[in-house]
Amino acid sequence: MNKITTLVIALALFCGSVKAQDPWIIKADKIDPANYYGVTVANGMLGIVSSPNALEIKNVVLAGVYDTYGRGRVSNFIASFNLLNTSLQFNGDDWDPSLVSNMHQQLDMQHASFTTTFDYGDVAWVKYTYYALRQLPFCVLMNVSVTAKKNVNMTAASVMQAPDALRDVQNFYNEVDGPHGIISLLTSTAKSPTGKLQLCASNAFIFTDSAKAQPRLMHEMLDANMHSMRFSKEMTSGQTYSFSIVGSSITSVHTADPLNEAERLTIFAALQGKDELIKAHNQAWADLWKSDIQIDGDPQAQQDVHSMLYHLYSFSREGTAFAPSPMGLSGLGYNGHIFWDSDLWMFPALLVLHPEIAKSLVEYRYERLEAAKQNAFAHGYKGAMFPWESSDNGTEETPVGALSGPFEHHITACVGLAAWNYYCVTQDKEWLKEKGWPLISATADYWASRVERNGPGHYDINNVVAADEWAEGIDNDAFTNGAAKADLQCAALAAKILGIKVNADWADVAQNIPILKFSDGVTKEFATYKGNGIKQADANLLAYPLKLITDQAQVKKDLEFYETKVPNSGTPAMTQAIFTLLYSRLGNAGKAYHFFQDAYVPNLLPPFRVIAETKGGTNPYFATGAGGVIQSLLMGFGGLDITQAGITQVKSVLPSNWKSITITGVGVDKKTYTVK
Repeated sequence: MNKITTLVIALALFCGSVKAQDPWIIKADKIDPANYYGVTVANGMLGIVSSPNALEIKNVVLAGVYDTYGRGRVSNFIASFNLLNTSLQFNGDDWDPSLVSNMHQQLDMQHASFTTTFDYGDVAWVKYTYYALRQLPFCVLMNVSVTAKKNVNMTAASVMQAPDALRDVQNFYNEVDGPHGIISLLTSTAKSPTGKLQLCASNAFIFTDSAKAQPRLMHEMLDANMHSMRFSKEMTSGQTYSFSIVGSSITSVHTADPLNEAERLTIFAALQGKDELIKAHNQAWADLWKSDIQIDGDPQAQQDVHSMLYHLYSFSREGTAFAPSPMGLSGLGYNGHIFWDSDLWMFPALLVLHPEIAKSLVEYRYERLEAAKQNAFAHGYKGAMFPWESSDNGTEETPVGALSGPFEHHITACVGLAAWNYYCVTQDKEWLKEKGWPLISATADYWASRVERNGPGHYDINNVVAADEWAEGIDNDAFTNGAAKADLQCAALAAKILGIKVNADWADVAQNIPILKFSDGVTKEFATYKGNGIKQADANLLAYPLKLITDQAQVKKDLEFYETKVPNSGTPAMTQAIFTLLYSRLGNAGKAYHFFQDAYVPNLLPPFRVIAETKGGTNPYFATGAGGVIQSLLMGFGGLDITQAGITQVKSVLPSNWKSITITGVGVDKKTYTVK
């Protein structure tokens, strides 16, 4: 480890005022707005991003909501209505941010909640906690408590605000008769930038007072994009008054009637009451956490691993056809597009721990198979050619200036291999026949048409962007060729399982795609590769996840060569995760632990240790990196392996400072595996 990396890791370990001892709670006791990277509370459909400002939310992000605007003439994620911003006034005075002091925030990963506390001058102490309710995919809840430090008149308001990108905003205030009194609804609707989508949100107060004692609400239009409903309460010194805000955010992507549905969902949640909502939410997360990774001997690593699992669980959801973008639901990074990040980096971690969630990611590709077939046709190929960047309809969404769009072809193999691995873990033949086989066979047909048949026994894949994206316009990239070979082999296996006649050409092509080597036997990244620096793992991926290189001496030789080719900055977190995994399987605990830390610790940002894409980067949360590191724990230190017969365990080693690693809730049978 060089001095720069050591210093970066040391600084990252102490970023912010974070206490590392608790395995489930990340605390921020010093909030610096100038050096603050928000953390997300999400339920796989809706994400709420924290703010350093009291009573504010930075962003609300919904899965699957895209429109064409901004960067590159392609689709972008759209931020939805901010439906949880709140305001407080005391004795009629305007809110004064300078009176906020002693602010503390914390993320409770076990219960997927975010809490902020602060003092407001000598007037009040305030606490609020919000949730993206796991049991209700489009609903949120925030509980607020205000403790008066002296006799005071408090006015509290829920503020509904439309992001600037939305247009034709309309605001409504409705009152509905409920069984326990009036339910007042603060509702907004707007069009997406081009007008093709309708976005809607609604919220309501929940009071614990009896119906007769509930405060009277007033509606106020603040401007065209923002309105509020408010109430006042006389408070005596030492008195605590609590209230809740429950709401929903939904769009025409999710339902044909989003305006009415937003209000219906809000009423549905409000009538359950905050206690029942929290109880059901906590139970849903307790079920998710039955699949866990427990590290004995490294409290900081345990907290960090829980954070990675928490984010992967938060950004995905069972029963959908959505896949997570590199930044999940943490913001609008990478336009919210879907890359190989979903299929190769996040999917395997979810597949091992929650196959029912991983199924949603494969369903995303299956529903866009016809678009991939059209893409192959347009490029003169057969089968299905999946786009490098995908959004709602499955067409290519890469900005024109990026060569990865037309040339980073390995993603098609990643899609086919993900489908195959889903079958391997679940052994679901009906699914394989209905949805897996169409994906796997179409991607195999693509590769059979994509190769250039340059004489007997020599089928090249030329002119691609490598998995190492610094290599453009190159021939016979190691990972592209290896992934194509593996995809073709898996297609043949799937055909045999289903009793379908195997396409003989698949085996011929797979056997004759070259994997190049240097004269000393090191796997060569591509035909003209001279040993220059690489952006990320490429040739090493042939050992894992492709398993095309199984000889340990060869794996070691390739590792020792390529680990020296990765710069100390500007590269994504997944590469070191692969080094971690492979060194653990080789029995080199020291190097495995070094790369485990190097994979993510230099990428951590304050105050919640959220992961950026690169060392020194500022674009959290990088769920792709989390997926890679979790794979290094599951399939590296934990020794788990996805095989045609299901999940098995191979020999691995742990870091010397770890006593054990226990992986619970593995696969469809929810097994437990331990390494000591």
